[in-house]
Amino acid sequence: MVVADDQAAVREPLAAVLGLSEDIDVVAAAADGTEVLTAVAAGAVDVVLMDLRMPVMDGIETTRRLTEEHPRVAVVVLTTFADDDSILGALGAGARGYLTKNAGRQDIIRAIRAAAAGQSVLDREVQDRLLATARTTATKTPVRGPALPADLTPREREVLTLIGQGLPNRGIAEKLFISEATVKTHINNLFAKADIPDRAAAVRRAIEAGLA
Repeated sequence: MVVADDQAAVREPLAAVLGLSEDIDVVAAAADGTEVLTAVAAGAVDVVLMDLRMPVMDGIETTRRLTEEHPRVAVVVLTTFADDDSILGALGAGARGYLTKNAGRQDIIRAIRAAAAGQSVLDREVQDRLLATARTTATKTPVRGPALPADLTPREREVLTLIGQGLPNRGIAEKLFISEATVKTHINNLFAKADIPDRAAAVRRAIEAGLA
């Protein structure tokens, strides 16, 4: 993986700490987006931990370039900023995860592992913000999105409802008295049936369908 942050005081210790995990190999630490693209082009990289505010090329533009040129590489944003423009810009560019710098080491590691496995992870603060924005948009714009597939099971609808309410997988598991592994299975089936690409889109679909 690559750690990208324009501040050496953040970038270098973070890369060192993450590199202590047995299943995480930090191959480069980048100070801007051009260094990220160079590192990804030079070797096997599956995840980039991306700051947003960087010189030369910022995190959103870098994420967009990675999505277009290296779609196999997952981007997890780690930033101080949790405003609507930053969140929606990063997710719209293709970021698979979004954390604020309040996140702890284990939270970051979990997000990296999830992104490498093709899953999306959003910080709770980011989920709440995204949910509020989606609800506001839905209120202002009464046009509904595509209907949910008729073959969704009742359990899959329950899971979509809880995603729409901002619950993480663990919260959904506790609410429904099932395991997190079972929640992941329901989410994978739900996303496949409803053509939902990620968790942010799932929140929007839940609201559009009147489930949240």
